[in-house]
Amino acid sequence: MPTAIYPGTFDPVTNGHLDIIQRSTSIFDTVVVAVAEESGKDTLFTLDERLEILKEVTSSFKGVYVESFSGLLVEFVRKKGANAIVRGLRAVSDFEYEMQMALMNKKLGEGIETVFFFTSTEYSFLSSSIVKQVAALGGCVKGLVPPNVEERLKAKYNIKK
Repeated sequence: MPTAIYPGTFDPVTNGHLDIIQRSTSIFDTVVVAVAEESGKDTLFTLDERLEILKEVTSSFKGVYVESFSGLLVEFVRKKGANAIVRGLRAVSDFEYEMQMALMNKKLGEGIETVFFFTSTEYSFLSSSIVKQVAALGGCVKGLVPPNVEERLKAKYNIKK
């Protein structure tokens, strides 16, 4: 039963992330959404909030589990008995960084493969950073994130409904 790890910060999770998670379940029996405890990024949502949100929005996905991890991704992959890392590619600009990471993970984790999913067209422009910028300025993020994330963004930025 192949298991994959889909790592990220998920700050916040977007509909693009959910698309990748859902599509990866068609290839892997188990997908562990691995939320990075430390990412070098300043996060809007705490680790506990990101875990809670992801568990809420993936609760109906068969074979999907949400956990946090710290340290080297390949060590977490080994710990979970997985054989693949799932990553999404939106644009050419993602490719160079993702290729470097995939090659380093391959060097560090023999037998661990990285599987890339091209984003669905409707999410090709979408990133957590863009969502946060739009939300911070009071813009509409409906359809870009799940409804519970939209509400949490409004609360974080103190935006009246």
